[in-house]
Amino acid sequence: MNEDRKEFTCKILSKKYLETNVISLTILVSHKLAQDLYAAGSYVFMRNPEAISYYDTPISIMDVNLEENTIKVIIEIKGIKTKSIEKLSEDEKVIIRGPYWNGVFGLKNIAKTTEGHSLVVCSGIGMAPMIPVIKKLYSNGNKVTVILDKAGYKNIFIEEDLKKYDVELIECDLLVSGEFTKEAKGIIEEFIESKSINLIHCSGANILIFKLIELNNKRIKLSCCNNAKLCCGEGVCGSCTERYEGHKKKRLCKVQAEPNSIFEGRRLI
Repeated sequence: MNEDRKEFTCKILSKKYLETNVISLTILVSHKLAQDLYAAGSYVFMRNPEAISYYDTPISIMDVNLEENTIKVIIEIKGIKTKSIEKLSEDEKVIIRGPYWNGVFGLKNIAKTTEGHSLVVCSGIGMAPMIPVIKKLYSNGNKVTVILDKAGYKNIFIEEDLKKYDVELIECDLLVSGEFTKEAKGIIEEFIESKSINLIHCSGANILIFKLIELNNKRIKLSCCNNAKLCCGEGVCGSCTERYEGHKKKRLCKVQAEPNSIFEGRRLI
């Protein structure tokens, strides 16, 4: 393991239920770890100290406060690993392993996008990991518009965070039966064709990313979240490996890929 990546025993300062199966945790960390997790695409592995060591769950960093040395994460409670973290209360300890940085593809595109109008397309729990991307785009002088599909959630649980960055918010259903809705397709096409968009970022499931890549057809620079199955984060265990034409393999926890290349030549079976 990279010597900069370690396990830390950290304190939960705040725990809030945003919905019945979604919790927000604010966690006190060292100043060095807070600095290391500040960039868009940062994530950590988390586990309950009572759980056996391989119960590490990859969680995207939603926000970092360098003055208070805290990180904020939002966790969707789905399986045994996240349910184990859910059992923890305020003032209890949580194990964090990190830092890791490949939670977003197209980081160079985000960094180079300045003084323009950027579009973010988001669905469901993708609301949380898109915030650092929006923060970076905003700090680069960009106006940000978000097209958001709550995708079964009752609330937009990052609404207060969006206000910090003067985001224009458009709510609509994005996909039906794996295809863009007429409304979503029309909105996205209008932005691409007539509003001088300098970047499109997608924070959602692979099907949403794939359909957006198709619709964009390489007209606008892209970035997107990394939905690979992450286990060790070091490219060692192979859980994140995808196979491509020509017997090529890519370990997506390590490869900083261009979004347009993520699905090109990928073997789906």
